[in-house]
Amino acid sequence: MDVSKQEKEINIQSEHQSDNLCDFQGNHLLLELYGCNKEKLNDELYLRCQLNSAAKLAKASVLNIVSNKFEPFGVTAIALLAESHLSIHTWPESHYSAIDIFTCGRNMKPKLASQFLIESLEASNYLLKTIARDYPSYIEDQIREPT
Repeated sequence: MDVSKQEKEINIQSEHQSDNLCDFQGNHLLLELYGCNKEKLNDELYLRCQLNSAAKLAKASVLNIVSNKFEPFGVTAIALLAESHLSIHTWPESHYSAIDIFTCGRNMKPKLASQFLIESLEASNYLLKTIARDYPSYIEDQIREPT
């Protein structure tokens, strides 16, 4: 495995995107981190704090954070956001983490959250997949107006 600090990014765009869709815009980032600091990957409290900070950088509102520490190692933590969710699953023994960042709204900055997590977990290599999520056309008239 190449452990250089290179970004590998894949962008997946919807074929049915429209520019007149109120303020709905869903971005789903799938982030794979390699060569991370294994102590940080096994520290439940640290990871909860990092999720909270990452969500704030993304301009999201954290509603709740739920986590679980596994034995002998590994952590899963999920931040429930008003704008969707941010989750992390860690395998400290492999220096690996899988992160999911899903935000809705035009003012969201999920890439800032991903960069923060890459740096805070000291990843030596990562893969970022970005999926632009469109809502189904049959719910267009049901989209909530921004408050």
